[in-house]
Amino acid sequence: MLTAVNTDENDDTFLTEQQLRKLTGFAQPGRQIEQLRKQGIAFYLNGAGRPVVARAAVEGKTKHAAAAKKPWVPRVLSEAA
Repeated sequence: MLTAVNTDENDDTFLTEQQLRKLTGFAQPGRQIEQLRKQGIAFYLNGAGRPVVARAAVEGKTKHAAAAKKPWVPRVLSEAA
């Protein structure tokens, strides 16, 4: 049985090359890097020297951010109730 391999086509962790072109307005890696720096968007370079942007860096959220945290309450107040 064959299983799907994680490729750019079915992995939503990172922006696709097309999305990166649309975000930066440039197709050349050097110009994309320059624009990402101007925009303050976090990225890293892959082995080919191309910028890689995590989707969370653009959307401003992570998988763990969805879980709402309870506000901290001092024990003295929580025991009084």
